[in-house]
Amino acid sequence: MQNVASGAEGVAAVVSAVPGAVPTPAALEPERAVASIRLEKKHPLAIRWMHWINFPVLFTMIWSGMLIYWGDSDNAYQHPHRIYRIGIGSFTLFRFWPEWVYTWLNAPYRITVGLGWHFVFMWIFAINGLCYVTYLWLSGNWRLLVPTLGSWKEAIQVTLYDLHLTKVHPPAKKFNGAQKIAYSAIILMGLGSLLTGLAIYKPSQAHYLTSLLGGYEMARWEHFFLTIGFMAFFLLHVGQVIKTGWNNFRGMVSGYEIRPADSTPYTEERRDV
Repeated sequence: MQNVASGAEGVAAVVSAVPGAVPTPAALEPERAVASIRLEKKHPLAIRWMHWINFPVLFTMIWSGMLIYWGDSDNAYQHPHRIYRIGIGSFTLFRFWPEWVYTWLNAPYRITVGLGWHFVFMWIFAINGLCYVTYLWLSGNWRLLVPTLGSWKEAIQVTLYDLHLTKVHPPAKKFNGAQKIAYSAIILMGLGSLLTGLAIYKPSQAHYLTSLLGGYEMARWEHFFLTIGFMAFFLLHVGQVIKTGWNNFRGMVSGYEIRPADSTPYTEERRDV
């Protein structure tokens, strides 16, 4: 049968090449176009839900934390050790925070408001984070997120490319080395925020934890430092989303991303980990 089919194709080719010959149906069939792009699923629904829940929750936690922090930073001459700043000796380069920041946030004398919001949203933050880590573990997606030894070299390459210090484009993956390190660090920072927050919220009841973190003042500083880290990550994250364009943003909204047809599927990346 194969010989008959190949013979028929040969006859059709000869007939179509003869001037005035009637073309065969095979000769009339239009040439099929090869797709250059494809639509691929990037983020599952659970990840997208927890991502968008965490955005307003974390924003509220930082805002309410600023209201609480103002209560300690007001009247600096009474509590000089409670003011965090960047400087040497008596010279202050930057003070956390300038007065215009508190004015913009309407923070003065609203510490009770800040405490109320903080204590409510900390539970949402903790539950959402626990669900996120649990889903990563059960679904196996943690394999795509946990950094490897090669992630550090790749992170340097990504950083140099983003700073326009090299023209070598980093490999296109679901998560590059820099993203793996950053997203894994955020999970650890979230855990650190919960532990340090508990230590300064209940220093007597959780005195073992408070002591383990270096005491109340040290735990408070660690909590503040982690908050600054979240702020820096947020600005960098939003900047990268804007830089990469709508296709990347679409992936977190709809779950799908447009990719080159010859690119490696995300599912294959997970198998290679």
